Amino acid sequence: MKIYLYALPAIILLLPGCHGNVINDPFQQAAWIGGPEVGPIPDSLMYGDHPAPLFRKGFSVKKELQSATLYITAAGYYRAFINGEDIGTNCLDPAWTDYSKRIYYAEYDITAQVKRGENCIGTTLGNGFYNPLPLKMWGRRNLRDHLPVGQPVFIARLELKFTNGTNQEIITDRTWKYAYGPILRNNVYLGEAYDGRKERSGWNFAGFDDASWRPSVIKDGPGGQLQKAFFPPVKSTGIIEPVGISSPAEHIYITDMGRNFTGLYRIKLKGERGDTVTFRFGERLYENGELNPMTTVCGQIKKEGMGGPGAPAIAWQTDSYIFGDRQDVWYSPTFTFHTYRYMEISGLKEKPELTDIQGLIVHTAVDTSNHFTCSSGLINTIQQACRRTFLANLISVQSDCPAREKFGYGGDLNATAESFIHNFDMQAFYRKTIYDWVDAINDSIFIDTAPFVGIRYCGISWESAFLITQYYLYQYYDDIEIVKELYDFNLKWMEKVARIHPDPIVDNGLSDHESLEPVPVELIGTSHYLQCARIMQKFAALMGDGENQERFEHLASDLHKNMLEMFWRKPVPGPINRQTLFSTLLYHDIIPADEQDAAIDSLVKALEADPSGHFTTGIFGTKYILETLSAYGLPEKVFSVVNSRVFPGWGYMIDRGATTIWETWKESDNIYSNCHPMFGSVTEWLYRWLAGIRPLPDHPGFERFTIAPLLPAGLDHVKCSYHSPHGKIVSNWRNEGTGKQVFEITIPGGSSALVRLPVSEHQRIKLSEKSGRDSYTPRRDGANHILFELGPGAYTISVEDSNP
Repeated sequence: MKIYLYALPAIILLLPGCHGNVINDPFQQAAWIGGPEVGPIPDSLMYGDHPAPLFRKGFSVKKELQSATLYITAAGYYRAFINGEDIGTNCLDPAWTDYSKRIYYAEYDITAQVKRGENCIGTTLGNGFYNPLPLKMWGRRNLRDHLPVGQPVFIARLELKFTNGTNQEIITDRTWKYAYGPILRNNVYLGEAYDGRKERSGWNFAGFDDASWRPSVIKDGPGGQLQKAFFPPVKSTGIIEPVGISSPAEHIYITDMGRNFTGLYRIKLKGERGDTVTFRFGERLYENGELNPMTTVCGQIKKEGMGGPGAPAIAWQTDSYIFGDRQDVWYSPTFTFHTYRYMEISGLKEKPELTDIQGLIVHTAVDTSNHFTCSSGLINTIQQACRRTFLANLISVQSDCPAREKFGYGGDLNATAESFIHNFDMQAFYRKTIYDWVDAINDSIFIDTAPFVGIRYCGISWESAFLITQYYLYQYYDDIEIVKELYDFNLKWMEKVARIHPDPIVDNGLSDHESLEPVPVELIGTSHYLQCARIMQKFAALMGDGENQERFEHLASDLHKNMLEMFWRKPVPGPINRQTLFSTLLYHDIIPADEQDAAIDSLVKALEADPSGHFTTGIFGTKYILETLSAYGLPEKVFSVVNSRVFPGWGYMIDRGATTIWETWKESDNIYSNCHPMFGSVTEWLYRWLAGIRPLPDHPGFERFTIAPLLPAGLDHVKCSYHSPHGKIVSNWRNEGTGKQVFEITIPGGSSALVRLPVSEHQRIKLSEKSGRDSYTPRRDGANHILFELGPGAYTISVEDSNP
């Protein structure tokens, strides 16, 4: 096996992501190619026109073709063609990584697109995150100071195999030719400018006259190890039809897509040569009907000079199209993506028709088969908003907001990873995410995002996501390989944590972000440190490393004692969100068993102290309070909050017109994102408690799990499915009235479930197997529940009042 090594400061390990397979370089003698070298230019000039290059290579096929396989990637984005047709359906490819560490490539079977005779392969390149503009986000943070940057380049190899046993290859080298195309500017934040007058008709077909084109330039490339992508690519996954078009001013039209989303659009345009149509995007409208783009402005750049020399005064999302010779066109951008519900169109002579516009949903194409619905229309709408928000924030990294920042923050990952997992198959995506963190982490300070963009003030509650996510992969997917692969790295990381926080107590960083009341970092940060110590204790046991298992057991004990003393045994000085306080202590098992009732009482009092009896918690406290109240016997209280339209809460957002989840409990029309995952942790609760599907920690990958649904008053039914490594789990229930409930449960092969159902002493239970094999022996669990085991099969269970 060929082994690749890379180094971070004081850390060396096998390059993750190869999954133990033999690594064959599919690019062989291919070279990175691009356009001519561009010397340093002033920041202000980078905002001018820098057209995207086009590359082409003609080749002949003279024998009977057996297969044609293209291997391709880029630093930046690429779009590839064969004989004028798109190759594959990926977009915004390759995935964003630290290009100096690793770059993922795609493999395409294009046998059906290669023809006998003359062919042409073509590629155009976009800037992506490899060639960002020097925008000073928040007036100070320039991505070019922190990311590996350069002019976009790509590398490719086309392998042709013939039926007579011979091969032919086309590789990127100087024989490819390039010229500049109609995309004048492209940026992931500010959008794309397209000039139809610069189109080169037929450039990606065989027979095109490229005599005036120049030979491509061989480049060094960004330096990262090439690895085959093992996770789903970004794709356009659906179409949204607009619900209305308004006109707040002459020749300005606002298209309402009906919901907030991340993606692009297709629009039919009519105009004359030189006419310019401009598009702007926003999540909201002002009261006068005009577009409000302010919640999606890049890096809060909202005044002249803030973004640096040459930057726009307001860094909003915008595209433009200039007509060329074609007067009737369908236009869609290529190398950007937007988050919006409303699209403003200016420059058209006539109002567009609804049928002229389509919204294109774009996200990493994770499997979305898991589902939850119930009889509450409000909860269904909240669930839809959560899923929509999650997918909007999956553009090869899990971002905190898909317009303003687009960064992979660890805190949001810690808060919502389980919620994403309950809704989608996240195993491969989260492996990629963990490798992003491995590439970003250093041995001296904590960082906040992966890939690293220079932000480093949030502390352990953000960087610990790379370790906690490993545990979730183990818990939900039985992914023991990720534990083995990164165990040595994890040990080194825990040494770093101990150097930064030797007490052990965490005394700096960001805490319960967006809590409505203060929360000390000592509470949240130390709880994450404790969580990491316990995870490493578990990982050490899995690795048979008794010495480190004992070491982390002692560390966890010390952290536990510190938190118990600081936040339970003694009064907490100063103001504190007591909802977050008690839910954190209970969630992390800080409080002794014989004192937990007192803690629950205190938590309930803190909840009732809010005027509406609602949650005032932030990014982590919300996850904790949802789970804690339910686990300690008060899930009905949670249901009353979740199913309410009162502030603060999810129903309040929905009543105010939200179609994705806000960044804050309070409504914002200027500063805060209207599409932010962190409060989406409520969807985890829907699966875990209303449907009752919960993993058991000692049986990873749902080998054995719990089904224990909640049947709150006011809810008539739940339908839920979750796809585990063993297959589809189903937990449906309905209340048929007159004291009768019906449960439909499916246990996949190779697994079993511990089922807990609400059955009073005055009810009887009947199980009818559709395809089950095992008998069951129910036993009473208190006065109002029964408990029993089920093996693989599909079951219908009826619970009804006993005959008098």
